[in-house]
Formats: sequence, C-alpha cells, structure tokens
Amino acid sequence: MAYEFGLAVDELVAIDTHVHIEVDESGHNALPQVLVDAASKYFKANADRMGLDSIAELYRERKIAAVVFTVDAGTRLQHPANCSEEIALGAARNNDALIPFGSVDPHTGAAAISRATMLVEEYGVKGFKFHPTVQNFDPSSEWLYPLYSEIQRLNVPVLFHTGQTGIGAGLPGGFGLKLGLSNPMLLDSVAAEFPELNIIMAHPSVPWQDEAISIATHKANVWIDLSGWSPKYFPENLVRHANSLLQDKVLFGSDYPLIHPDRWLGDFAALPLKDEVRPKILKANALRLLGLSSTSG
Repeated sequence: MAYEFGLAVDELVAIDTHVHIEVDESGHNALPQVLVDAASKYFKANADRMGLDSIAELYRERKIAAVVFTVDAGTRLQHPANCSEEIALGAARNNDALIPFGSVDPHTGAAAISRATMLVEEYGVKGFKFHPTVQNFDPSSEWLYPLYSEIQRLNVPVLFHTGQTGIGAGLPGGFGLKLGLSNPMLLDSVAAEFPELNIIMAHPSVPWQDEAISIATHKANVWIDLSGWSPKYFPENLVRHANSLLQDKVLFGSDYPLIHPDRWLGDFAALPLKDEVRPKILKANALRLLGLSSTSG
C-alpha cells in the first residue's frame, strides 16, 4: 500500500513539517536510551513517546497535517534504526493527517541510493530527513553527490538538521556528536550544485542563524523550518526576515514530541508578524513545497 495524499487541504489549520516518530510499532526507540533521556532533560519533555497512530490522532484532532519521519543513524550510533517503510505504511493508513518522509543512512553508499529510490517509487515518501551531527557526515562532501542527484531526480525535498542539537546535550563529550557538521554553510555548496533539489534547513540555526538566512535569501531552492525552539526564543533577525524577505520560504515545524504543537502555536501567535505572513508560515508555503493543492482530499 503506497502512500497517497488524502488530505482535505482547505480544512487544514496548518502543516507541521517536523515531527519525529521515535517509537515504532514494537516499542523500539530510534535512539539509544541514554540519548532519549538526555534530550528529554534538555527539552524538559518527559512525556512518554507516542506511536504513529496516536500521533496521527493528536494532529487530526487539531486539523493539522504532520510531516513524519525517523533518522537512520545505524552506522554512527550502532543502534537499530526505526523503519521508514513502516512509517510510510502508517502514514498511508492515516493519510488524512500524516505525510511521510524517509531516512537513509548515507554511510551505506549505493544501498542508501537504492533505498531512497524504493522509498519514493514503492512507498510514496514525499521527502527525506538527514541529521549530519547524529549520522556523522559532512553534508558538503562530494561522496554524497550521487545520493543527492538521485533525490533530485525523484523530485522530493530534503530536510537537514542545522545548528545546536539537544541530542547528546549534557553528556560527556556530547556523546561524541559534532555540532560543526550541522553548520548550515555546509549546505550552500549542495544547493549550488543541485539547483533543482529543494533543501529545508531545520530549526533556528543557532549559533549560525545569519549564515542560514544568507543561504535562504541567496538560493531559491533553500527553505527554513522553525522547529525545535519555542517561537518566543527565536532570534530577532530570524523573525525580521520571516516577516519580510523570507516570508515565502519559512515553514511551521514543532519538533514533536520534544515540543508540542500547542505550545509552539501559542507562542507563535505572540510574534510580531504581519497578518498576511502568518498563513504562509503555517500552511501555504508547505503546500507549495510539497506540491499539495486545495483540491486534495
């Protein structure tokens, strides 16, 4: 059962472009427990992690669509990854609320390319999620170009974690995870070499926010999602650009389960944004990026 959109787009309040499926149907967590505990402490998010169907119901009740994914970091973490195929199938049975992205481990080389193709062509995933710090790769490295080329051919976007991460935060050596791999400037050459590949830079990219803004204003194929931070903590420069030059390229994202969409949306309402900009960030920009239309559903 390949995923097909079943969204009543006109009825949606918003599209959350950044939702993690941390626990699979068997209860397996995508991260080792030590990282789960550290991230929960960092974000003060101590609630139990819900499964995919429960997450679908949470978003369905709020008339919000959610882009859902895992991160395949099996090589770096030596921990079994959650299954993108399972997530795609779960999204298919909840296609009125969920939109699946896939994840592949770049260190698996040709296998990652083949799997990316299969996930799009056979399972219908609508994009890919990468976390350079957790997966331990420099996204500007040319050995990744064949993978990027194939995803560009498949005509789906890629979502890259950028900036600080709560994964490993507070642990000795940060669990060996390297923040510099998530500097958004590493994505500038990717955007230049693959101009038809839509790249989403996830999160306010602290401490490299100005770099992220520079890339997004320079490259037509680069976007920013606003996940991982409560809007009341957004850097002032990010808010100013979201309200002006980048109003058509900024996306609502919560980073659920680490930040609840209710909290994000409540704090977003207090930002000093133009009335015409808010609906773009909450929904319209994601509709355009994902190729959804008002006739879907």
